[in-house]
Amino acid sequence: MTNIKYPTTHGHVIHDPPLARFLFSDKRAGWLWLFLRIWLGLQWIDAGWHKVADPKWVTTGEALKGYWTNAVKIPATGKPPIAFDWYRDFINVLLTNETYTWFAPLVAYGEVLVGVGLVVGAFVGIAAFFGALMNWNFIMAGSASSNGLLLALAVLLIMAWKVAGYIGADYYLLRWVGVPWHEDETPTTTPTLKPTM
Repeated sequence: MTNIKYPTTHGHVIHDPPLARFLFSDKRAGWLWLFLRIWLGLQWIDAGWHKVADPKWVTTGEALKGYWTNAVKIPATGKPPIAFDWYRDFINVLLTNETYTWFAPLVAYGEVLVGVGLVVGAFVGIAAFFGALMNWNFIMAGSASSNGLLLALAVLLIMAWKVAGYIGADYYLLRWVGVPWHEDETPTTTPTLKPTM
């Protein structure tokens, strides 16, 4: 029987611009991301550390309850902290169900864990994603502050997940979970499959 040959690629490949390729796929860019992720990680550790030490965050959840209560208020004059009604409704549901009792410790410990993950370079893309998710929720709840900048930096780290932790624990962790760094390998031969009939 004849071998059936299947092409290795379909269509055309669109290559990234050289700068994007360097920043998001080149191992040497790990040194650039090192400073950004450590700075961002320290911001998260600082933000979470005082919460972890506060019983109103990790025991009763009263701190988060107060934050949410202020966020859902609609003032008689001026703009409310939450601009979108659907998000206000979401926070009101969380308040009504008293989810702050378990959600507050999740936020407190989550901030510290995101920070530690970024500082040591462990699963940087995942840590940055959860940091970005928290930043987005803080912004949606009306706390702009530095959250916009932190969200933008987290998105960059998410995009650079392959190399952002290369100078860090990801050098070992991503190899261990099966995402090794290697040069682009183009097959030299076309694979062949034999029909089973």
